[in-house]
Amino acid sequence: MSIDKESIKRIIEENKNHLCPDHPETCVKIVAIADLPSRFGDFQVVAFQNDLDKKEHAAFIRGNVFGQEDVPVRIHSECLTGDAIGSLRCDCREQLEKSLTILGKMDFGVLLYLRQEGRGIGFVNKIRAYQLQDDGYDTFEANRALGFKEDERDYAIAAHMLWSLGVKSIRLMTNNPKKVEDLKFHGVKITGRIPVIIKPNEHNSFYLETKKNKGGHLLDKNEEENYIEQDDDLVDFRL
Repeated sequence: MSIDKESIKRIIEENKNHLCPDHPETCVKIVAIADLPSRFGDFQVVAFQNDLDKKEHAAFIRGNVFGQEDVPVRIHSECLTGDAIGSLRCDCREQLEKSLTILGKMDFGVLLYLRQEGRGIGFVNKIRAYQLQDDGYDTFEANRALGFKEDERDYAIAAHMLWSLGVKSIRLMTNNPKKVEDLKFHGVKITGRIPVIIKPNEHNSFYLETKKNKGGHLLDKNEEENYIEQDDDLVDFRL
């Protein structure tokens, strides 16, 4: 059951004058909702806008998630080279498509698409980092050489989007424990983690090893096949 037309009108009207005076940089409001049939299944797309930086973010919703708990959620940061062009230097497009495939088989779920290219350093700097990687730097070393942290992303906007969608708690689709920590810091209740493991190719194997060894990403295949582990209040679920 998707969001009905009357609810869509109400949600957009409620968001029309939405403001966050204390945190305008992470304040987003819903401006439009439409049906979106796709090759992964039937979704609805929700357009969000930040009035401060004018960046536009998106939520792709399966079913009606308002008021739901344990909602499967993938938070995906924009990757033009991977998502649109099919770059083999990263695993972004494969993670995006696998997540949509998983969500398309569920009764409800959300994929948030955030405009924070290159782990938050922007497109131009990402290509500068690629240039450094061509000279032998790993992905984290390249970011630091450009004056950035290893990962500049912030998930406060994602937390705000989930709040706007009425999601009470989530099962996060991620391999990145730091994403779990950041979302919990911003008040998101996470009840489980769903791994999204991608098979390496000859072009991204070093990149994935770096994410695993330096970034702490959980990238072992058996985590996806057999994972069930208690970690404080976080439970991991088999797919």
